[in-house]
Amino acid sequence: MRYEGRIFRPPSEARSLILQATIGCSWNHCTYCDMYRDKTFRVRALEETLADVRAAGSAFGEDVRKVFVADGDALVLDLEHWEAILAACRREFPRLERVSAYATAMNLNAKAPEELAQLRSWGLSLLYIGPETGDEVTFKRIAKGAGFQEHVEAARRAKDAGIALSAIFLLGAGGTDRAQEHAEGSARLITAMDPEFVSLLTLTVVEGTPLATLSARGRFELPPVPALLAELRTVVALARPTRAVFRTNHASNYLPLAGTLPDDRARIVQVLDAALRGEVRLVPESARGL
Repeated sequence: MRYEGRIFRPPSEARSLILQATIGCSWNHCTYCDMYRDKTFRVRALEETLADVRAAGSAFGEDVRKVFVADGDALVLDLEHWEAILAACRREFPRLERVSAYATAMNLNAKAPEELAQLRSWGLSLLYIGPETGDEVTFKRIAKGAGFQEHVEAARRAKDAGIALSAIFLLGAGGTDRAQEHAEGSARLITAMDPEFVSLLTLTVVEGTPLATLSARGRFELPPVPALLAELRTVVALARPTRAVFRTNHASNYLPLAGTLPDDRARIVQVLDAALRGEVRLVPESARGL
């Protein structure tokens, strides 16, 4: 496979074939993110992408069960590209079970309902979308490009098309001054979006990002670890999805947790309470990453 620059994927795509159909992120303004700042967004030439699918098919086609289409928000691809890519994946990987990609509320809402339904019929079955927060003030501060209602609408469109959603939220995104509003808003948005999967990551202030500049000027302060755990507890205690697989298994987190909401809510809250009392060992700083 030919890759340009750094490649990122969700933890659940660890065993997936990563297919780089776009370079960078079409939005790329989020103040906390440096994942694609070294790239200028473009759609990769379709023939290059299809050549990679063919090469992967020849090398290990029978072994590929999942394909993750990169980079930052590959849903932005037009239907012509998607149709060709998904057809090639079905042809080259006979045991294919899932195709997924990152998305934003903006490019999800830009697709017509019939377009999303067509994508699902061709095999796109899971989208990862990162609201990061449910607090309108925090949405604006992190320059997410969409707010609470836009994310609710994006989730509705995906559900109507039969595409599963994995919603990603970011502990600490509200800073110290909006921590409670951020946590409570995130819980409200999880409830309103009602995704099939929910994951929480922990914000890292990365050098070179606008957020790092704000932090250096004293205009943003990342909450301390106990406050981050308290945010997580608030989200788990208040979120009311119908049924969502819940994970905090990203390398950025201090406490890996797994379960299903609402079934495992009480157990997860108990573990968080124990962690807040200092009775649970946390991941050391040296073992955390992005």
